[in-house]
Parts: sequence; structure tokens; C-alpha cells
Amino acid sequence: MGWLWAIIVGFVLGFIAKAIIPGKQHSPLWLVVLLGTIGGLVGNAIASAFGVRYTHGIDWSRHVFQVVAAVVLVAVGESVYKAVKGRPVER
Repeated sequence: MGWLWAIIVGFVLGFIAKAIIPGKQHSPLWLVVLLGTIGGLVGNAIASAFGVRYTHGIDWSRHVFQVVAAVVLVAVGESVYKAVKGRPVER
């Protein structure tokens, strides 16, 4: 059940990241969800390193780390995706 929640959170984080990044992105849904999921895991690791992964109440600092990691990964993933796929042909 933990993986299912990780994918759901990755979906949400990926779309928050896409909303924060300026301009139009061309990444497919599967890539956004994958990078959002990885961003959530990286954010948890960073929060653990800072000792703020588990706090009383809502873990706002952990969520901030997750969103920042997801934004960075989605932005980098978008650049790599554009470089690999090339520019889409406009008709």
C-alpha cells in the first residue's frame, strides 16, 4: 500500500511542479508522475537529513522539501525530454 500512496503523492507533486514551472511543458504524464514520485522520496530524504521528517502536526517543512525537489526534477526532466525527443513538429 505504501507504493500506491507514493504514486498518488508523486502525481500530485508532479502537477504542482508543472504549475510552478513557467512556460509550456511537453513531458508525458508518466514522466511527470515518475519525477514527482522521485521528488517526494528525495524530499523525504532531505527532511530526514535536517531532522524534520516527523514533527507534531502537519509536516510543512517536509512538504516544502518534497515540492522543491519535484520542481527541480520535473524541470530537469523536461529539458532532457526535449533534448532527446527534439522539438515537436508543428503543423
